[in-house]
Amino acid sequence: MIRKLQKVDINKVADIWLNTNLEAHYFIPGQYWQSNYNMVKEMFAQTEVYVYEDAGEILGFAGLDGEYIAGIFVSAEVQSQGVGKLLLRFIKGRKEKLCLNVYQKNTRAIHFYRREGFEIQCESLDEATGEKEYGMLWQRK
Repeated sequence: MIRKLQKVDINKVADIWLNTNLEAHYFIPGQYWQSNYNMVKEMFAQTEVYVYEDAGEILGFAGLDGEYIAGIFVSAEVQSQGVGKLLLRFIKGRKEKLCLNVYQKNTRAIHFYRREGFEIQCESLDEATGEKEYGMLWQRK
């Protein structure tokens, strides 16, 4: 089931955020993600977040800021089992277009988004990490 984030969900969602970033972004020092953990927890309450829940357990979530996908995060134990695709399909149903940034070294995410109809629009540098990233866009046809 996909539903809106509730206040009681924030710690679990923040833990998924941290663990997924540490694993997917091995090329960025872990301290970067750990130092942003509390700030991100506070931001969850101010943004549009949808969680995927199964049998009472949150297994993933998608965060949005308008048409910008701040991220889709899925617990390691259920990655590649369709949770991310379900979350993306859910938010595509609510928007005419979506955009996001993805690190160039995160090839798994790039392949996922391309498979789901996103196209690379530009290349930039994330000033906070010094890593190159792609700006990607999806538009309803």
